Amino acid sequence: MATAELSCQVSEEDCERREAFWAEWKDLTLSTRPEEGCSLHEEDTQRHETYHRQGQCQALVQRSPWLVMRMGILGRGLQEYQLPYQRVLPLPIFTPAKMGAAKEEREETPLQLQELLALETALGGQCMERQDVAEITKQLPPVVPVSKPGALRRSLSRSMSQEAQRG
Repeated sequence: MATAELSCQVSEEDCERREAFWAEWKDLTLSTRPEEGCSLHEEDTQRHETYHRQGQCQALVQRSPWLVMRMGILGRGLQEYQLPYQRVLPLPIFTPAKMGAAKEEREETPLQLQELLALETALGGQCMERQDVAEITKQLPPVVPVSKPGALRRSLSRSMSQEAQRG
C-alpha cells in the first residue's frame, strides 16, 4: 500500500503589534488500497497455473484547520464532513477591563459577585468555622512509633497457628 502525504505550514508575524501566528497540519493524504469486491482468481489444475488480480483504488483524505475533512476515492468525488469543535487553546478565565476606560464605560459587576464581595468584606477575611492546627491534631489518633522496622514485619509474617502455639 503506497501513501503520499502533503503538509501545510502557515506563519505570520506582525512586528508592529508584536504578534505571531504559526500553524502546521497534514493537508492531503493519497493512498493506494485494494478495491473491495474487485478481485479475480483463476486456477488451472491440469496445467498447474494460477492467475490472481486485485483491483486498486486511490483513497484521498483532505483535512483543514477549519475542522472540515473531505474523503473519497480519487475520480469519484469527495464527501465532506464537518468535524466537531475541539478547543485547542484554554479558555481565558476572565477578560481584563480596558485599562484606559473610565469607570462609567466598564461593565457592572454581576449581582451574585457583588453579594459575595459584600459578605467577604463583612467577615473581614475571617472564616467563621476556623480551627487551629493543634485542635485538629488533637482529634486524630496518636501516632505510635515503631522501634525496629524488622520487628513489625516479623510479627505480621507469622501465621495464626504459630501465634496460638506461642501463647
